[in-house]
Amino acid sequence: MDDHFLIGQRKFTSRLIIGSGKYRSFQETKNALDVSGAQMITVAIARTNIGQDSKKENLLDYIDKDIYTILPNTAGCFKADEAVRVAMIARELLETNLLKLEVLLDKKSLLPNESETLKAAEKLVKENFSVMVYTTQNILLAKDLENIGCDAIMPLGSQIGTGQGIKTPDNIKKIIEKANVPVIVDAGIRTPSDASLAMEMGCEAVLLNTSIAESKNPIKMAEAMKYAVKAGRLSYVAKAMKIKDEASPSSNKNSPL
Repeated sequence: MDDHFLIGQRKFTSRLIIGSGKYRSFQETKNALDVSGAQMITVAIARTNIGQDSKKENLLDYIDKDIYTILPNTAGCFKADEAVRVAMIARELLETNLLKLEVLLDKKSLLPNESETLKAAEKLVKENFSVMVYTTQNILLAKDLENIGCDAIMPLGSQIGTGQGIKTPDNIKKIIEKANVPVIVDAGIRTPSDASLAMEMGCEAVLLNTSIAESKNPIKMAEAMKYAVKAGRLSYVAKAMKIKDEASPSSNKNSPL
């Protein structure tokens, strides 16, 4: 079965996207990526050396751009203009128009700044970026972001780095129901069961970082996340049985067994 999804014109078969931050080394980042089965890895342009400083170790010395899609992100930006500037730098360094847009409200909550996110998205779409946008669970905002041309909507499960899982799944389900572009849960995932839940709800993919990087064994956790995302996707495609109010026998008189 060819079970893929599209970000703009880009085709992906792995529905797990992983981040590159918080690992103990670039080598550990590479090892986790390799076992995760992911095809895409996010890179915070403001925090990770990908060529800006020739004197420092470069993540791209470990990640083969011919095998993996590098997804630059604007993590650490708090204003639309700042995010647009970082996006331009990323496009020049990586020669890609693919971008994860992240405009934060403040340093403490790390929640998306809704107005600045919308403003930045409008500018970047006009500059021909393929925008994957980190956002709140605001259903109307998600639709506005889609309507201006974002290629993926990425509502948070819970606050970045908290590991609190998907706190309000019903809100994300509503975003999925109304969306005509991929919906990808971003932030808050802690366990493989969290990742599987996101996929069972109908998300096209899951993006996670801290859950792998801060586990005691990132390589094992990356592998666990790979299988969890696959299981959740298969469950969604298979369509689970309906919940019933009353018990029913596991076989009936018409069953051949």
